[in-house]
Amino acid sequence: MATSVSAPVSGVPSASFPGTAAFSKTKTKNKKKHFVHQKVKVFRASDPLLSVFMWGVNHSINELNQVPIPVMLLPDDFKANSKIKVNNHLFNRENLPSHFKFKEYCPQVFRNLRERFGIDDLDYQASLTRSPPYSENEAHYSRFLLSYDRTLAIKEISSEDVADVHSLLSHYHQYIVKCHGNTLLPQFLAMYRLSVDSEDNYMLVMRNLFSHRLAVHRKYDLKGSLVSREASDKEKVKELPTLKDMDFLNNSQKVYVDEEQMKVFMEKLKRDVEFLVQLKIMGYSLLLGIHDVQRAEQEEEEDQRQEEDETENPVTVGSYSTSPEGIASYLNSHKPLGPGEFDSGIDVYAIKSADGAPQKEVYFMGLIDILTQYDAKKKAAHAAKTVKHGENR
Repeated sequence: MATSVSAPVSGVPSASFPGTAAFSKTKTKNKKKHFVHQKVKVFRASDPLLSVFMWGVNHSINELNQVPIPVMLLPDDFKANSKIKVNNHLFNRENLPSHFKFKEYCPQVFRNLRERFGIDDLDYQASLTRSPPYSENEAHYSRFLLSYDRTLAIKEISSEDVADVHSLLSHYHQYIVKCHGNTLLPQFLAMYRLSVDSEDNYMLVMRNLFSHRLAVHRKYDLKGSLVSREASDKEKVKELPTLKDMDFLNNSQKVYVDEEQMKVFMEKLKRDVEFLVQLKIMGYSLLLGIHDVQRAEQEEEEDQRQEEDETENPVTVGSYSTSPEGIASYLNSHKPLGPGEFDSGIDVYAIKSADGAPQKEVYFMGLIDILTQYDAKKKAAHAAKTVKHGENR
């Protein structure tokens, strides 16, 4: 579907620039109700690209809500796209560029995936449009952003990655259906192209592997190899460095989970890796984030001492601030959580440490970087490493 629009971006009636739409009657009756105030939305971000992203997500979800959910997906759904070209002759620089294009890839497929991952479209919309996504590393340009409520991750990808997602998507969808969304794989939720100033930018939206409320204190990118698998000195001085396999061993790092949790985790990992091997995908890692509950409580106590005068909206101990709208909204308003606690429906990659562990921790573990296929170039690189270091490292 291609549409061309010519309209101002601010001060327009809600019919031209809709706010969050009312929930669709086609949703299953078991899902929680949404009470939505209709309003004119102004997508204001410091980066014009983010304003376009927010506008596009809002537009695409509103459009999807007008279309009945198909009984089943067809092969054409995996090739489909929806795009819109906007020419704002009366534009306001604070809001949106004067000309831009927005394209959504395979909208019905990703809509189905969001449902299978337990993410309601209106919550998804609110998480990405209520406030601009942001980078945790504000000092440097980042290709990786988080939604304001930290439930979603937005990764800027290449056109080659877009092609890889397309080649993977049908297999990926079948696998998610088969395992009922119970996987350590990235949860792909949408893919977009934003065209601003004649430049194309591609965005892949996923569920945040880490928690929306529990801070991660240590982080490891693990491949099961020791060859060139130590973080650089430059990386290690960062506030939250991404450590690697050698660092895991050198730090005598351990993950303490009970036998039942370990069994479930290993079954998922084995099944997911077999799926990746079948598709000749390589280069993936197991990302491990560790939340130290005692450290989080100490940090929260220090923050409270420093902010004695601020009594409004206290934050739950050991947590990030929470949001009134979006994917975590229902949980935040109905089920207060204590130190080290999480809701497994939102923090789907989280595992509590075993009762007998030396210290109380929460682990976040999932597979990342699954878009690299084992081509001739990678084969040559692997052969070179094998010659230099041997096969079994």
